[in-house]
Amino acid sequence: MAHSSCNRCHSRRSKTKMLQINRNPAPEIFKVPKTPEKSPVNSPIGQSINNGPSPQMKSSIKRSAENLSTSSSPRKKRKNGEQLPQPKNPVALLNELRQGLTYTLEAQTGPVHAPLFTISVEVDGQTYTGQGRSKKMARLAAAESALRSFIQLKDGAVLSPLKPTNNVDFTSDEHIENEMMRRMSAVGNQKVIPEKGPVMLLYELFNDVKFECVSSDGHQHSRFKMIATANNSNFEGTGPSKKLAKNAAAKAALAALCNISYSPMQTQLPKSTVTSINYSDKECPELAQTIADGIGKFVLQKFTEIMVGHEVYSRRKVLAGIVMTCGPDLNQAKVISVSTGTKCVNGEYISVSGSAVNDCHAEIVSRRCLVDYLYGQLMMHLNDETASDSIFVRPTKQGELYQLKDNIQFHLYINTAPCGDARIFSPHEEDATLGIDKHPNRKARGQLRTKIESGEGTIPVKNSDGIQTWDGVLQGQRLLTMSCSDKIAKWNVLGVQGALLASIIQPIYLTSIVLGSLLHPAHMYRAVCGRIENSIQNLPPPYQLNRPKLALVTSSEMRNPIKAPNFSINWTYGNAEVEIINSITGKTIHNKISRITKQSFFARYAKLISQLPLIEKRATIDCDYGEMKASVHEYQIAKQELFTAFKREDLGHWLKKPIEQNQFSLPQ
Repeated sequence: MAHSSCNRCHSRRSKTKMLQINRNPAPEIFKVPKTPEKSPVNSPIGQSINNGPSPQMKSSIKRSAENLSTSSSPRKKRKNGEQLPQPKNPVALLNELRQGLTYTLEAQTGPVHAPLFTISVEVDGQTYTGQGRSKKMARLAAAESALRSFIQLKDGAVLSPLKPTNNVDFTSDEHIENEMMRRMSAVGNQKVIPEKGPVMLLYELFNDVKFECVSSDGHQHSRFKMIATANNSNFEGTGPSKKLAKNAAAKAALAALCNISYSPMQTQLPKSTVTSINYSDKECPELAQTIADGIGKFVLQKFTEIMVGHEVYSRRKVLAGIVMTCGPDLNQAKVISVSTGTKCVNGEYISVSGSAVNDCHAEIVSRRCLVDYLYGQLMMHLNDETASDSIFVRPTKQGELYQLKDNIQFHLYINTAPCGDARIFSPHEEDATLGIDKHPNRKARGQLRTKIESGEGTIPVKNSDGIQTWDGVLQGQRLLTMSCSDKIAKWNVLGVQGALLASIIQPIYLTSIVLGSLLHPAHMYRAVCGRIENSIQNLPPPYQLNRPKLALVTSSEMRNPIKAPNFSINWTYGNAEVEIINSITGKTIHNKISRITKQSFFARYAKLISQLPLIEKRATIDCDYGEMKASVHEYQIAKQELFTAFKREDLGHWLKKPIEQNQFSLPQ
């Protein structure tokens, strides 16, 4: 019994000793040698302040982090034992939302023994200041002022109280977290996707967040529609599940209210991608998330609107459209074209009169609809009363080219990555959000690829039969068409207007390409412009290599496993009805000639050449379609340079269709 009593006494003494240890300050191993602050007199006004500790402090932080992983946490606990999260101070929270900030000492007033510091920080082009009896207090006040300018802070829940600068505990979890955020923000001013999920982050930043499911009967890719309410505003998100729709709504809210984006375009093209295709270590061009979401929404809404009464043809796998804006302003945006489709014409239906649409992939059809729209805008110059309403400005001298009015921009939306080089590798990359290509040296990267008639998928041109002949196609050889990735790369050099219009207007380039899914930054950038940016040269003015901005919408589409239909729909601004084309025959479902065929465009071009002011007029066109295109010399020189650039990079030869398909003349 005595032995047992002795053990109990020893146990009580041990517990008492442990309690005393816990009340005492941290052991000497956790402490960092104090670095005396410079005298306020020696701090020049306007000098940038380094948030980070000295090298000795960094070493101690590392040791303290290792010890904290094995020691008991100093965090407070709830009654049930659950830990309470530590509030973040304003500097830490601002660093999490805006990376790479610099705090500047603007002024110092007051006596030496009681100075008053004024520190500023620039956020989103605005300067915010704060004052305090120490530099840290002033820095915290400036950060809080900046935060309150663009987010609604929860009272006492987000910002920790302003602590005095003396006796800073560098071993606390809060300081280690702040130091990690400071280091993360200092890496080349590179934007970082938030580590927290969009819903959690939205709840943390705003105290009036609500989610409501308003619809559950949409199409498969957008079956559920959620509305997120924050800061007295509503934001929409769609998805195949409520969870994904909720995430999309939260992303839209964060993008609009806080300029926080979860797009994979937030990352740079890393140096590891620099191979034989050199990306010049540039940052990927990125379109603002709110603009990207608006463009995607406009196209989807227009598609729903124009398909009323044609529901049987609303089934689709790929949807594309082109939106015209005046600068970045979406208030006056116009949807110029909407289209669907994934097939190409069968070889037996290839036309010698230009009466068949060869490629019915959605993005290619949308581009043809844009050409249709451009012809209509030029036709307005045939009448002086309507000329001012056109998007084109008439040249001042004979022989000059028409050009777009200031700030007119065209944005291409595709609900998935274009077929070919942009898509073939994207689904297999787990690190899409990092923008990293794991195997940049593989020879398959960047290769020119072709579509197969009446089917889906692409193959490298090096595996094809080379030159296509009319006899070969008619005898059963598969008709091959260049992939959408390759055609978009072509548009980024030659423009979207085509060869004929290039003799009338200056080349028109896409401002941005917005995807609904499968946006992998490295693959997409390489496919549309990056693979030839170091090899293309000697382009005749006004041709250039265009680098469109890229973006992924927040309400991204999921993979749709339905069988691809054999039809393609198209609609152009100004048309009352949609046109439905049989993708296999290249003609409408009523066996009529489409309004976007070569034959239709050639007839409109002939009218413009004969009547358009300040353009070299020709009473008649006495050559065929192919010869007319070949006569646009600057365009042909730029096209040949494009093909040569692909050869220089050993990416294959551009495959052309049989020349007989362009040897047709205008109907008499």
